[in-house]
Amino acid sequence: MSSESSRYLKFGAATLVILLALGYLAYTGVQESKSYYVTIKELRGMGDTAFAKRLRVAGNVQPGSIRRTGTKVEFVLVENDQLLPVVYSGTEAPPDTFKDNSQALASGRFEHDGVFHASEIQAKCASKYAPAPGAPAPSNGPPKSMTEARGTAAGTSD
Repeated sequence: MSSESSRYLKFGAATLVILLALGYLAYTGVQESKSYYVTIKELRGMGDTAFAKRLRVAGNVQPGSIRRTGTKVEFVLVENDQLLPVVYSGTEAPPDTFKDNSQALASGRFEHDGVFHASEIQAKCASKYAPAPGAPAPSNGPPKSMTEARGTAAGTSD
C-alpha cells in the first residue's frame, strides 16, 4: 500500500471517529433534554416508568398551597380533582404570574416520595386575558375582506 493511500485511510478513520463521537453526543443530548407532557391522571397511571423520564405537568395552582423558603417553592397543582404536590428548586425565582389559581406548567421529575420535583416553572394568569366583567364578548375575528372592513369602519353592513 502506498503512503498516499495510507494517509487517506488514516484521514478517513479519524473523520469517522469524530463523526461517531459527534453523533453520540447529539443523541445523548437530545435524550437528556427530551421531556414528555402528561396530565396528572396520566402521571399517576404510568407506574415505575414515571420515575425514569423527564416530564412536564400542567394544572392550576391550588389556592393557599404556595409556600416559599428562599429559592425553594412548594405548591400543589390541581387538574380535574387530581392533586399533585410540587417542589420547585430552580435557580430563578418563579414568574410574577405564579399565584393562586394561575395556570402553571412544571418541568422536572416525579420521585418515589409522590412529589414532583420541578427544575422549571412557567405560569400565566388566566384572568389577565379574560374580558372584564360586564364587557362585551370579543368579535369573531378580523374581517375576511377589505369591503367587510370598510363597511364595519363606516358603520354600515353589506
